[in-house]
Amino acid sequence: MSTALMKPVLYSYFRSSCSWRVRIALALKGIAYDQEPVNLLKDGGQQFSTEFQAVNPMQQVPALKIDGIILSQSLAIIQYLEETRPNPRLLPQDLKKRAQARMISDHIVSGIQPLQNLTFLKQVGGEKKLEWAQHYITCGFKALERILQHTAGRYCIGDEVSMADLCLVPQVYNAERFKVDLAPYPTITRINKALLELEAFQVSHPCRQPDTPAELRA
Repeated sequence: MSTALMKPVLYSYFRSSCSWRVRIALALKGIAYDQEPVNLLKDGGQQFSTEFQAVNPMQQVPALKIDGIILSQSLAIIQYLEETRPNPRLLPQDLKKRAQARMISDHIVSGIQPLQNLTFLKQVGGEKKLEWAQHYITCGFKALERILQHTAGRYCIGDEVSMADLCLVPQVYNAERFKVDLAPYPTITRINKALLELEAFQVSHPCRQPDTPAELRA
């Protein structure tokens, strides 16, 4: 079978926000794929296995096997999907709006999410984990709320779903998991609610994945 005809395979963990971003992109673009769960907690972390290191030497999810190549890093994957399967678009045509979508995505992907992911929290350890996560999410959301007040329509950038929205929703989910008070961020909250009404965000949700534990299923 030619690589063009093979169904993509997504290496994913149900609660990984980085994996969720890619699942949303695949759903929005109507791309059928198989999922290969990688449990970040089981067996000391399946991402550290020899088998998975062959897929992604960085030992992180997501990774996407597609078109005969393996890609890691959620934004790199999303931008490849955008360039090879451009409909519906996830980056605005207007260059200024496109830059804003990338900026917001990077704020979340580089400035918020890594500081409260599993690897960092293990290093922080003990009782300080929650306080640490809340601090960095709150710092990031204060900035993001101000930015979105200038860029948002129904969604992060006007009224079209963009890559920025794919980053926002999983980050709000993380904020709720870490018991961050979202009351000071009405724009973030409003956009998140509107996005969660869309089917692509629902089918890709952590509560509806093949590897979601029974007690967390919707």
